[in-house]
Amino acid sequence: MIEKCTSGDLKEIYAIINDGASAYKGVIPADRWHDPYMSMEELKIQIDQGVEFWCYNEEASILGVMGIQDKGDVTLIRHAYVRTKSRNKGIGGKMLSTLKNLTSKPILIGTWAEATWAVGFYQKHGFRLLPDEEKNRLLTKYWTIPKRQVETSVVLASKEWQSYTL
Repeated sequence: MIEKCTSGDLKEIYAIINDGASAYKGVIPADRWHDPYMSMEELKIQIDQGVEFWCYNEEASILGVMGIQDKGDVTLIRHAYVRTKSRNKGIGGKMLSTLKNLTSKPILIGTWAEATWAVGFYQKHGFRLLPDEEKNRLLTKYWTIPKRQVETSVVLASKEWQSYTL
């Protein structure tokens, strides 16, 4: 079952993000990796900035989390992670489908360029990779991330973004 996370889920969200992000170690630039990948303080800041987390629950356990953030004219999908032991079981796709249905706005997703499995996942679900110039503009407009992260990331957009930008 997919449901909106509560404040009582904070420790589980934190654990799932850091477990799932372990896949980035040795893949993303070494200067962008740290352990834990996301601190509890950063998680709280993300929530304070409007990231609303949703959980995938099965047998009273949270197996995945995914955030959604309204940015006015677009919606961002943020911090999408599934527990390592629960990957490749369709959980991410179910969560993405649910969150896509929460908005009628174009959806943008940022991820690491070298995380080819993540890029492929979003492409499989109908998102398209944007050109570098557009990616750079969008990452600085909708995200608050260091310049180095902008350089090493990609942005994918929903079909609505295609018609939205024409």
